[in-house]
Amino acid sequence: MTGLIRLAFAIVFAVLTLGSSSAWAQKKTLRFVPHSDVKILDPIWTTAYITRNHGYMVYDTLFAMDAQNEIKPQMLETYEVSGDGLIYTLVLRDGLLWHDGTPVTADDCVASLKRWSAKDAMGQTMMTFVASLEAKDAKTIVITLKQKTGLVLQALGKPSSNVPFMMPKRVAETDPNKQIADFTGSGPFVFKRDEWQPGAKLVYTKFEKYKPRSEPASGFAGGKVVKVDRVEWLPMPDLQQAVNALLAGEIDYIEAPPHDLHPLIKGDSKVYMVDTNPLGNQFALRFNTLAPPFDNPKVRQAVFYALNQEDFLKAVVGTPEYYKVCKAMFICGTPFATEAGMEDMLESNMAKAKALLKEAGYDGTPIVLMHSTDLQILTNLAPVAKSLMEKAGFKVDMQSMDWQTLIARRVKKDAPKDGGWHAFLTSWVSADLLNPTMSGFLNASCEKAMVGWPCDAQIEQLRDDFAKETDLGKQKEIAALIQKRVAEYPTHIHLGQWYNKGALRNNVQGVVPASAAVLWNISID
Repeated sequence: MTGLIRLAFAIVFAVLTLGSSSAWAQKKTLRFVPHSDVKILDPIWTTAYITRNHGYMVYDTLFAMDAQNEIKPQMLETYEVSGDGLIYTLVLRDGLLWHDGTPVTADDCVASLKRWSAKDAMGQTMMTFVASLEAKDAKTIVITLKQKTGLVLQALGKPSSNVPFMMPKRVAETDPNKQIADFTGSGPFVFKRDEWQPGAKLVYTKFEKYKPRSEPASGFAGGKVVKVDRVEWLPMPDLQQAVNALLAGEIDYIEAPPHDLHPLIKGDSKVYMVDTNPLGNQFALRFNTLAPPFDNPKVRQAVFYALNQEDFLKAVVGTPEYYKVCKAMFICGTPFATEAGMEDMLESNMAKAKALLKEAGYDGTPIVLMHSTDLQILTNLAPVAKSLMEKAGFKVDMQSMDWQTLIARRVKKDAPKDGGWHAFLTSWVSADLLNPTMSGFLNASCEKAMVGWPCDAQIEQLRDDFAKETDLGKQKEIAALIQKRVAEYPTHIHLGQWYNKGALRNNVQGVVPASAAVLWNISID
């Protein structure tokens, strides 16, 4: 009898297992290799792009920038601006839900905007014009300005770090200087925290109750239609391994394959490449202006004279097809591009750099230069900076670490010898740098500024002037003045523009070009 019972259980188990396997076989899973591992999950607390990309999976925004760089309503049904330009009335769409099934309310959005604007450079500037931000009713947000500005829609629809993602009020009320612990969003995917394997896998599933817009997907705007059941992010520090896995059909999509492996990818008929970010990116070196000797602008100027863009671009990108030497901080080929103030900088003029160091009284203090080792696109930047700075007369202590460790360390204001830092190198997407209010590293509002904490009243006054101005010609003049001031009071150094393409299996279609990797609209045949 016992044997019969065991047999019966075995048959039932086999049937259930077969049914379960069959059900999973019918589900579509996108296997995606992101540009980095994810350790920080709060896209307001950090500007790290990998966290921003996670944010786009989980959260949604009131407005969004489309493929033509125009700001469109996203979570909103309608919005109105009063005749005098001082009152913005935003009405949420019907049917918006959080992942826990509760409705999205105006109170949630007001709390989210307040937390975001406390951290984001453009949000901070926008809020200087705001007299009140309140929920009129469950669906209506009212922003009343003290003074007219064209920043409101541009700020609320900014496409990159920090993105004004909407979160439930209980989450958005978290101190902006502390990380959130609840990852409930209202976006197209649900983050499966119980399946998270740090360093190995993040899992997102389709939010079945998400209500996409009716318009076609365009950039970050339009209908975020999810066409797969599950997305697995599979961080792979060894990108040669990732490319091999793509060619073998073990993964579906690599966000940013290294440039030197492009020929291997292009030579395989089972895969293809797509330009997901036509605007490209810009390398940058960031100073900690609190830490001597970089508290002295002349010492920072010396670095500006010591460096040149092409050395960095060649060391990292290599192929001229994918990079551009450009002295314009606000991206060559866009409205506010100018070389004002930069004419004799970024040319490795070591004599000038040494003269500035002598004039500033540089005493040989070692410069703690943080070196990211695990992101291919950043790995070679710090060694180039170290070499050029040493030729100019600096002593450089390059300290190597993974990118997530660097992100955590860069918020510290400790002295460099006590675990702080002097400088690090990174990359911004060009969509973050199109004007002076958008560019986070230009925020020079002292303790409210981004890591590095530059403090310069002249830069801040010019950024305020830019925000108030509505005439394009006058805005261009102000942008040029800001760049000239940065040559005198360096906040960071821009080190050239670069471009890349994503790599996909042929059965993966529908990638939406945007300045961040977005995974809605993608289908798997």
